[in-house]
Amino acid sequence: MGFSTVKYEIDDRVARVTFNRPEIHNAFNATVITEMQQVFNEIEKDDDIRVVVLTGAGKSFCAGADLNWMRSVVNQSFEENLAESNALAELFHNMYSCKRPIIGRINGAAIGGGTGFVAVCDIAITARSAVFSFSEVKIGVVPACIGPYVVKKIGEGKTRELFITGERMNAERAHEVGLVNRVVDDDQLDSEVDKLIKFILSSGPEAVAMAKKLIGEVPAMTPEQFKPYTAEMIARLRLSDEGQEGMDAFLNKRKPRWHT
Repeated sequence: MGFSTVKYEIDDRVARVTFNRPEIHNAFNATVITEMQQVFNEIEKDDDIRVVVLTGAGKSFCAGADLNWMRSVVNQSFEENLAESNALAELFHNMYSCKRPIIGRINGAAIGGGTGFVAVCDIAITARSAVFSFSEVKIGVVPACIGPYVVKKIGEGKTRELFITGERMNAERAHEVGLVNRVVDDDQLDSEVDKLIKFILSSGPEAVAMAKKLIGEVPAMTPEQFKPYTAEMIARLRLSDEGQEGMDAFLNKRKPRWHT
């Protein structure tokens, strides 16, 4: 598929998704949202993909909303604004619930909505030079569509502080609050991402998908709900082809078939 704002490549079971507007620091607009939605729809349908890497072209990861797009939405009706906001909310949800793990390769600034794309990554690895900010309050709006995922990622207390202040964070501060998982020197970013890819490829793909499902669903359940849910999940996985293969490989001291 050809895209004008996003680069989508698949190589050896790894899907690489790149914001590709480096001349404006990968700021997003309605076209980016549409193309990203198309990309993640394709990823969801492709069972050969085992892991996704999300990054930005050039010096930035994603600098938030495109200023030209923002100028246009100021003059749109409520219904037009709502439609575009719903599209963004749907994209974040689809990325968060993607059955394949998403590694955020944070190569530079992630500002405003750009931090939302960091928050929906399962694991985010950032270059030490990157900066982050939930800057929406500085222009009189709020980080609404990304809010649920930021709260899930870093907790209500830190989210309150960062959403209210719009604090600009360096990579170490982003790690301290839990927005990113690891901070590495800029020249080590690719090697650290490659290490993580290898770890994920050594795990059962359906087990990884179910682990994501478990984490996403269990926190909202009562004990009466999560006890049978989790018991049934492990029972089904033990009897699945992947579970049987994994346990047989472990007991016979060999690598499972998916570990190639």
